[in-house]
Amino acid sequence: MKGNELNIISKRIKEIRMSKNIKLIDVASSAGISKGLLSKIENSRTMPSLTVLFNIISALDENPSSFFENIEYVGNAPFYILKRESEYEPIEKEDSVGYNYFSIFSRTFKDVGFNAVLLKLDPKAKREMVTTDGMEFIYLIEGDITYKLDTTEFDMSSGDSLFFDGRIPHLKINKSTKEAKILVIYLLFN
Repeated sequence: MKGNELNIISKRIKEIRMSKNIKLIDVASSAGISKGLLSKIENSRTMPSLTVLFNIISALDENPSSFFENIEYVGNAPFYILKRESEYEPIEKEDSVGYNYFSIFSRTFKDVGFNAVLLKLDPKAKREMVTTDGMEFIYLIEGDITYKLDTTEFDMSSGDSLFFDGRIPHLKINKSTKEAKILVIYLLFN
């Protein structure tokens, strides 16, 4: 998350909490974080992880649709959170050998539809930019792609993930000679 997005998210969290007259400690407790951490997040002194951000949204009795809906972006930069494979957190499961689990994203919300699909993107595939009435999370399983969010473009490699507002025009571009495999998770607004 870039500095600008951090300020936008921090401000939105504080605005919602204050408008609902909810105490800092109550939101923090419901989100499963300390009051100090929530204060740092609200004051743009630390970046929340994706899981913490969505715990806070739930603790504010909001859903992603209402939380992100009224955010105003500065310039042409759309809101997004780019998470690299190196940032995934390992988790331990039952005793096993060779089973290495990593937490990427896990959360259930009220009033939001959930849809997960596997996209096999052919080399040189073509399509116009599209929008989705909801939020999108993509995980690049295999290959290399360029992702276009409105006027912002960045390269992604296997293991990278991206979370963004699907209402922003977007396009996956496979400039390689090999098929790319992408897990796409949609959080569709009801």
